[in-house]
Amino acid sequence: MRSQLFDAANAEVNSAERWIKQSSKMVKVVVMPGHDVLAAKGAMVAYQGQVTFNHEGSGSVGKFIRRALTSEDAPLMRVAGQGDVFFARLAEDVFFIQLEGDGLSINGTNLLAFDAGLSWDVHRVQGAGMLSGGAFNTLIQGQGTVAVTSDGPPMLLDCSQPTYVDIQAAVAWSANLQPQVVSSMNVKSLLRGGSGEAFQFVFHGPGFVVVQPSEGAPGGGHGGGQQQSNSPLGGLFG
Repeated sequence: MRSQLFDAANAEVNSAERWIKQSSKMVKVVVMPGHDVLAAKGAMVAYQGQVTFNHEGSGSVGKFIRRALTSEDAPLMRVAGQGDVFFARLAEDVFFIQLEGDGLSINGTNLLAFDAGLSWDVHRVQGAGMLSGGAFNTLIQGQGTVAVTSDGPPMLLDCSQPTYVDIQAAVAWSANLQPQVVSSMNVKSLLRGGSGEAFQFVFHGPGFVVVQPSEGAPGGGHGGGQQQSNSPLGGLFG
């Protein structure tokens, strides 16, 4: 049997690392006892070995209430056991961020998977009202790896000067940044049908924001962009 499908470029990637870029669109994670992974429900596309998948609760009453009262719908599952698990979502680009005692705030629709030893919580962005929507993000902190998706090749912006980003295009940002939601709408704009760019996050301070070249497909979905990188950070900081 012959086919381009059997090219080496499509073969499983083997490495001594636990977190491996199988391709620009797919992550392979080595799961072992004592090294569980938390992942977005539905993100698993394949696995090998003896692996279990269970709903991950909020872990505390306060966190449960915050998740229940927000629109941050990012249900997680705990992946445990012994084996290799492959994660992907809608053929989006995947990149890794290695946390070293610091933190990262991530849009729930872009969070793919992370080491279970990392702490996480849901936070509301200051100034976010009912009309802005999508203004609750997941803060992840500690020592470990986070896999994040981007609908197309991501861009890294320095926020040392005021930086405005469409809410749906903001993938993640430095935990020390405290963004606010601002609106570019006014009465005249509303009467004329608006510009379609009603709400933005504004960032200002030492740190960065990751921006995807998409505001998401109708209904909250994303399409698939193109990016090839062998960097362990998916080229984000390269």
